[in-house]
Amino acid sequence: MKIVLATDHAGYLHKEALKKYLIEKGYQVEDFGTYSEEACDYPDFIYPAAKAVAADPEHVRGIIFGGSGQGEATVANRVRGVRATTYYHHDPRIIEQSRTHNNANVLSIGARYVTIEQMKEAVEQWLATDFPQEERHLRRIQKIDERNL
Repeated sequence: MKIVLATDHAGYLHKEALKKYLIEKGYQVEDFGTYSEEACDYPDFIYPAAKAVAADPEHVRGIIFGGSGQGEATVANRVRGVRATTYYHHDPRIIEQSRTHNNANVLSIGARYVTIEQMKEAVEQWLATDFPQEERHLRRIQKIDERNL
């Protein structure tokens, strides 16, 4: 599985820590930036990463970062085929349901609200949790895709 990463300046340190961690775990990682803590506009980095996920959703997942992760998830969710969830409170149930109910393929992390260790734990769980293909969840995802929401 390939993991694409993108962030604004507020999530830069989390992105860098996660990039190193994922590479050490053997994941193929593509970094869409930003590449410093200098203030920037997150859509410039999030949108290309989300498009990469949408281009190959069976083999690519995205992990994006921001101060809260809210704006970044909003940008990602504007790309057809992307289902981004926001994670800014350390609760494993959020991660589990994002995969088992929504088949989320982008995880947007609020770097100001989770530690690097909490982030690593959440990402491990998110990457390991499969989508069970339950009919009710497939139906709902199909409705989202059909309506191009």
